[in-house]
Amino acid sequence: MSNQQGELKSDLKIRHISMISIAGVIGAGLFIGSGAVINSSGPGAIISYALAGLIVVLVMRMLGEMAAAYPTSGSFSTYASEAIGPWAGFTIGWLYWFFWVVVIAIEAIAGAAIMNYWIPDFPLWLMALILTVLLTITNLFSVKSFGEFEYWFALIKVVSIGLFLVLGLSVIFGWYPGVSAPGTSNLFSNGGFLPTGFSAVLMGIVVVIFSFMGTEIVAIAAGESEHPAKSVRIATNSVIWRILIFYIGSIALVVTLLPWNSANILVSPFVAVLDYVGIPAAAQIMNFVVLTAVLSCLNSALYANSRMLYGMAKKGEAPKAFLKLSKNGVPARAILFSTLFSYIAVIFSYISPDKLFLFLVNSSGAVALFVYLVIAFSHLRMRKKLELENPDALQIKMWLFPYLTYATIICIAGIYIAMFFMESLRLQAILTLLIVGITIASYFLFARKKENAADLSDSIAPTTSRTVR
Repeated sequence: MSNQQGELKSDLKIRHISMISIAGVIGAGLFIGSGAVINSSGPGAIISYALAGLIVVLVMRMLGEMAAAYPTSGSFSTYASEAIGPWAGFTIGWLYWFFWVVVIAIEAIAGAAIMNYWIPDFPLWLMALILTVLLTITNLFSVKSFGEFEYWFALIKVVSIGLFLVLGLSVIFGWYPGVSAPGTSNLFSNGGFLPTGFSAVLMGIVVVIFSFMGTEIVAIAAGESEHPAKSVRIATNSVIWRILIFYIGSIALVVTLLPWNSANILVSPFVAVLDYVGIPAAAQIMNFVVLTAVLSCLNSALYANSRMLYGMAKKGEAPKAFLKLSKNGVPARAILFSTLFSYIAVIFSYISPDKLFLFLVNSSGAVALFVYLVIAFSHLRMRKKLELENPDALQIKMWLFPYLTYATIICIAGIYIAMFFMESLRLQAILTLLIVGITIASYFLFARKKENAADLSDSIAPTTSRTVR
């Protein structure tokens, strides 16, 4: 390993960034988790996904504006430090790192469970370890290898969703042989479009918005792109149709084709649809697609985690050791450090699944809302600063600024407050708030003291120099 402290290599191509941005929102949450939202809110799940998607679109527009002007591996952590204060950048950076550490463990366990479908006698813990190690090696090799793997993972997801949409539409319009078109019966029968009331739709938004976590990775990746501003612009402009087609389109097809209270939907809505139209080996096909989604998320989590750690180290908010780059220009120490903690989380999932691991999962549950909230507040200040100092840097602009930014802040805060009134999400809201409080306190206890010591050293140095002369 090299000890160099240079800059990250700009080896990600436009096609890498474009595909990462297109498929970044497609995860296991869509293929499996959407079943719970449909089961609780009926066809109204379409509204839940649409409203949650709107919030994410607005947040991504803000982040895109800042990332196009100042592309950096630290992304929103760096923007928070500059716009709000060092404590904000420190807090959101470490929270984001913690979130992805837990996600790496969750996705490794999920991937092992899927592989167990084909290899039933293989130890789950060993399979989780193998999957994590393989993708860690991919990230360690070079950023280009990460981009290539993610490109093909993303392509499989995009093609799968595309085929699913074509298949579903052909059934709805009566073009698919042997299956009668359901019309609108499943949308308005069985209790109507909102069978459990609009409150269930609002509850659905809280669950759905966590499925979109990962869209912001493209802003982090822009720091290692050949054309950062162009990459961010393409990704930001495409986020609307990505969410509209992949999420809202897929959910609309599921609730149109099948009764919302079908038991099969709760298990796996996509498998239920494939079974409905008579596709052979539907479970096998979807297992492969979901495994791809899980590996893609695992790959992206390792990347985002290490780059956030590297970005914080550049600002002095993480140990300087994480600035060391390998000969291939990747922050190997940051990658290995993050992976080590994920291994510990995986161990917790086996030795204490109902205590330690559950605590990790619940305490990271609402981090997405804090990330989005910090991005919105950072945007408020940075936009005004850019308009005064460098208006030419505004290649992407947030719509109806500042009104939509304020509206987004109110909506995100409202969602978080609503979590306290939902029994199933209250624990997540409380534990995440606890972790936020601990992180902020650690900044003022440790990082702030270190900054003050450095400032004092700088102020003494010139005086000492003059005395010596």
